[in-house]
Amino acid sequence: MVEVEAVGAPASERAPVGAEKTFRAYDPDQVLLMAPVLQDWIPEGDLAHFVSDLVESGALDLSAIYASYEDERGYPPYDPRLMVKLLIYGYANGVVSSRKLERASYRDVAVRMLCADQHPDYRSIARFRVRHLEALAELFVQALRLCRKARLVGLGTLALDGTKLRANASRHKAMSYERMVKKEAELDAEIAALREQVERLLADAEATDAAEDERFGADRRGDELPAELVRREDRLARIREAKQELEAEAAAAETARRAEMGEQGKTPRNPPGGRDPFTPKPKAQRNFTDRESKIMKTADGAFHQCYNGQAIVDSTAQVIVVAELSDQAPDARQLQPALDQLDENLRAIDARLPDGAALLADAGYFSEDNVRITSEHGLDPHLATGRFKHSEPPAPAPRGPIAKHATPKQKMARKLKTKKGAAAYARRKTIVEPVFGQIDTVQDARQLLLRGTAAARAQWRFNCAVHNLLKLHRNGGLALIHTG
Repeated sequence: MVEVEAVGAPASERAPVGAEKTFRAYDPDQVLLMAPVLQDWIPEGDLAHFVSDLVESGALDLSAIYASYEDERGYPPYDPRLMVKLLIYGYANGVVSSRKLERASYRDVAVRMLCADQHPDYRSIARFRVRHLEALAELFVQALRLCRKARLVGLGTLALDGTKLRANASRHKAMSYERMVKKEAELDAEIAALREQVERLLADAEATDAAEDERFGADRRGDELPAELVRREDRLARIREAKQELEAEAAAAETARRAEMGEQGKTPRNPPGGRDPFTPKPKAQRNFTDRESKIMKTADGAFHQCYNGQAIVDSTAQVIVVAELSDQAPDARQLQPALDQLDENLRAIDARLPDGAALLADAGYFSEDNVRITSEHGLDPHLATGRFKHSEPPAPAPRGPIAKHATPKQKMARKLKTKKGAAAYARRKTIVEPVFGQIDTVQDARQLLLRGTAAARAQWRFNCAVHNLLKLHRNGGLALIHTG
């Protein structure tokens, strides 16, 4: 046997893989004659064209943003039209990170068209969003006005509901008032021990320069605070600040409660266990990352740092007519602020509620006061009452006369048992609940980026504005306004 060296065929002579099969022509080195106008790269009817027309046509008033640019210093900023287009299109597609938006200006053809082939860096995008946060939030009213002109808002049937929005904070960064008190004492003791140790070390260091150099280093004075002491003092300061905030809130709430009970002629009772009613409950918490967010139970049954986002949705095309946010978990307290904003929004878009307009809401919003408040705002309340307690009189039958002594809860329960009331309330879940699903899946807007109630509220309103603009786009776009 004689060994023979294998000689491979040159690459140019090898038959390409799959040469015996027929495929469509594919040449990665093909030279393309692209359209010189970026707008021609995007098909007609695409969302990017709608966003561009929305801004360029003046349908969205950006005067509040332009008014903030007064001084001509340094390098010129990016045109606000570019930045607004970028944010609206990004939020509409679930891209909210400034870094991802910058990356999309290179990789996404639609974003490249909206930016006119400019590429704002993520710092510029983030600064623009923070600087014009309130102006961006107020685009909600402008979007609502456009939807009203396009006849996508009827105002005959409105549905109210809330959703828990994840705050930009971890629940593991929260601490209860009881633990704050205990941790404050522990840190005080640790800091005192460390200070005593530092003083002892400094006293020994003064004995000899050599010993000082050996202990602290030749480049250090020797009187700097150790890192352990600095960290503990910073943590103690944060804990004391959060503890004082909880104490102030508890005192204010108890004072208001006693004043309200005094007006009703009632005597407030002290909490069980001898706890001072003006001090926080032991389980009251404060988060060190976002102090204004609260621990709330979410739809999956877990507890997270959240804000409570509220929305009133119109039945015609699921357009949001009210977007509100609170740091309080109970929904019942959010009905009046939502209806107050409804009045403001209707005045802003020059609209009014039709006769017989109804408000639908689940049992989380029911109270006798909320029934009265809803009626005072010109709406027919359809608020689920939930179960009746054993101590309460049962709900009356849906037929026959109503007893004169019937409570507001009994009257509402009877109303929702009638054919007309039941049919009206049955529409609630088909009006408002899909909206939260659309915002969650399409816009990925259940997670807030900004911290603090004011910033979180502004972001929620901007998210709702984008939702309404998507509704306008999917129903025909600006042509509905021109022909409506």
